[in-house]
Amino acid sequence: MERIKLSNTIHLSRIIYGMWRLVNDQDISKKHVSKKVNLCLDQGITTFDQAAVYGLYSAESLFGEVLKSTPSLRHKIEIISKCGIVNPSNRYSNARVSYYDTSKEHIFSSVDASLSNMGTDYLDLLLIHRQDPYMDHFETGRALDELVSLGKVKQVGVSNFKPWDFSLLQSNMKSKLVTNQIEMSLAATDAFTNGDLAFHQEQNTSIMAWSPLGGGSIIKHQGPLGRALDKIAHSQNVDRAAVAVAWILSHPAKILPIVGTNNLNRIAMIADAIKVNMDRQSWFELYTASFNTDEESWRLP
Repeated sequence: MERIKLSNTIHLSRIIYGMWRLVNDQDISKKHVSKKVNLCLDQGITTFDQAAVYGLYSAESLFGEVLKSTPSLRHKIEIISKCGIVNPSNRYSNARVSYYDTSKEHIFSSVDASLSNMGTDYLDLLLIHRQDPYMDHFETGRALDELVSLGKVKQVGVSNFKPWDFSLLQSNMKSKLVTNQIEMSLAATDAFTNGDLAFHQEQNTSIMAWSPLGGGSIIKHQGPLGRALDKIAHSQNVDRAAVAVAWILSHPAKILPIVGTNNLNRIAMIADAIKVNMDRQSWFELYTASFNTDEESWRLP
């Protein structure tokens, strides 16, 4: 599988496995989670996406059980994690409300918890999970720089930031923000035209696409989009999911889709997306279909 260079110290697999729903599976045994990890590795998917808040602060520990039981695995993979969301549950059960916290104290404590939960002494990539309207960009920037200098994280980035938020944080940092993780799919196409993607192309910043299957809605679509997906899928002997992910992969910006599923059969077929030949007309056929509900109205928006 192709690998993408985010910096001199970090290369990621082109497709990333997302662990947002890891704890929602019926089977959360170490053996079952190991099967998911190994199915990914068999396809060259070596990058795993986590976050402190996933599974109400339990997903990292579940993944960590596998990592701790097989120490050699850590050197074969890259771990992404995110911080900054406080949910009034588990370790933050005393919080009165859900809120964002990008203070140095919170960032450091969150990273230390992530390292402990996953049994590692560094993260390959740490992201600020969401833009914090109460952010002190001087404090947040210094905290991220310090984590890099300490070796607790190799590189840093953000998630769900608008271009102006990205620029604000970057303005007070020595380290380069190497990515922005945003929602992009055939069910969420705004980033292709609202300036979000264009900004990062101009800055030569890699983009990660979360929920590239629209939370599963794309592969269940019954309208023009579903028919367009089926047309390509049948012609290339793959399923709808592969076509939808290939639509993201084919963009010149070299977007890295984060695919998350608990179904072992689907995990085993994630890399089928790489096999799909997605030319410009096919890309626009899907793009146009995503905006319309009846076949007669297929046109560019």
